[in-house]
Amino acid sequence: MSRKILYLINPVSGTKGKSLLKDLVKRKTRELKIDFDMAATSPAGNYDHLKRNIRQDGVTDIVICGGDGTVNAVLCGLNGEKVNIGIIPMGSGNGLAFAAKIPRRPADALDLILHGQTSMADAFLINGEFSCMLCGIGFDALVAHEFAREKSRGLQTYIKVSAINFFRAKPYLFEISIKDKTFDTEAFFICVANSNQFGNNFTIAPRASLNDGLLDIVIVKKMSKFKLPFSVLSQVRGVNALQELSDFPGRRDITYLQTDSLIIRNPLLAPLHIDGEPRETSPAFNIRIIRNCFRLYQP
Repeated sequence: MSRKILYLINPVSGTKGKSLLKDLVKRKTRELKIDFDMAATSPAGNYDHLKRNIRQDGVTDIVICGGDGTVNAVLCGLNGEKVNIGIIPMGSGNGLAFAAKIPRRPADALDLILHGQTSMADAFLINGEFSCMLCGIGFDALVAHEFAREKSRGLQTYIKVSAINFFRAKPYLFEISIKDKTFDTEAFFICVANSNQFGNNFTIAPRASLNDGLLDIVIVKKMSKFKLPFSVLSQVRGVNALQELSDFPGRRDITYLQTDSLIIRNPLLAPLHIDGEPRETSPAFNIRIIRNCFRLYQP
């Protein structure tokens, strides 16, 4: 089957060198005599037109050259359309790309797309909004909101914003319902993850998989500010074992479990992010997995 690739390049995502990337894409794709088009990503995040491109122009592959926010918006616009997805990580965090073990170097990521194979990946919905990676409610969302206001992007800016907000951080009250269990908790943040990390290889849900039909739930409970970084580090390093649903909430500082759906009630209106992008919060979140949502080029 002949291929046609549509490359979407985000001109303002976190990594520089877009002109070099365009030259690389043109050269390598032409060498293989693969038909292709190039377009800029949408500043408004509207990709409803992609379905028309796929059907009218015979597009078989859409390659997203950008970060997690761009990947989220494109996949949301596709809404289950049968097309292969490639990612050339060019954002500040690149959480989905790194979770899928997509190479960091653009040339290597492009080689994977041009010569590799796709496999199915899950996604999930939170109050009907699409997420391909993870969402957070509480402290990490507060950082996402503040980070979005910064003029400069990148890891250093993210660390600075996180450090400033750490001293202001406070726990929020939540009510969590999973299957037939409901419990109240005070937590600094709750992470619902389909991929295993925030980005920059910062792994918050070590057991998460893109195609296991499950969401990893990480609840960082109320504790002293002195203890908080060490508890989170234990989670990042995979020291905290997964809990069975029958064992939670338990007495751990961090609850870590898996499920395919849950409801989180949020009476104090803790902030929300979806795939690293600030979103409007809600008094309650209904969250469920979408099995085999899209085909992604992965090693």
